[in-house]
Amino acid sequence: MDRRLLIVSGLAAAAGGPALAQDDHDDQTHQGPPAYAGPGEHPAEPYSKDEIAHNISDFFGVTAENAGALIEKLFHENGHPTAYIAGQEGSGAFFFGLRYGKGLMYMKDRPVMRVYWQGPTGGFDIGGNASRVFTLCYDLEYPDAIFRRFPGVEGSAYLVGGLGVNYQRADGITLAPVRAGVGLRLGASLGYLAYSRQRNVVPL
Repeated sequence: MDRRLLIVSGLAAAAGGPALAQDDHDDQTHQGPPAYAGPGEHPAEPYSKDEIAHNISDFFGVTAENAGALIEKLFHENGHPTAYIAGQEGSGAFFFGLRYGKGLMYMKDRPVMRVYWQGPTGGFDIGGNASRVFTLCYDLEYPDAIFRRFPGVEGSAYLVGGLGVNYQRADGITLAPVRAGVGLRLGASLGYLAYSRQRNVVPL
């Protein structure tokens, strides 16, 4: 009797093995290419001064000299960025305000990824604007690390060559959003921005 049970069990296992293997294969087939989402991936390759200066100049339509002056300051203070976000945003404030934006994040050897950001602002700030934003990301080693809140660094706002910058920092990652012209509103830098995979109406 025991021999019969063993034989039947063995046949069932033999018949089920290929089916399980096929299921595993189907799961892997539908997973698609790996998403560069985790810290286990190879370190992010940084961008050079010339690459960033060229991209900022094209993005804002400013001269290479204006972009170069800003890039010199940013590279001197932070080193080489590992990613950048090119996008647009709208904001408005009457002492308390809101800011919403969206753009594409670029990293070398990583897929381009859409990101959204939103957040409250506070301080002596009145007005509204829509502007283009070019955000340099420092010490960002994998794309999903962008999805968190980044408080503004008080007193970090400055203007170079018609382009305004303020720093945001969280968990060792520094962001430097660059804005131009009427889109500066540097007084609005006292809040925080929360970066997300989808647009959130409530900026919390």
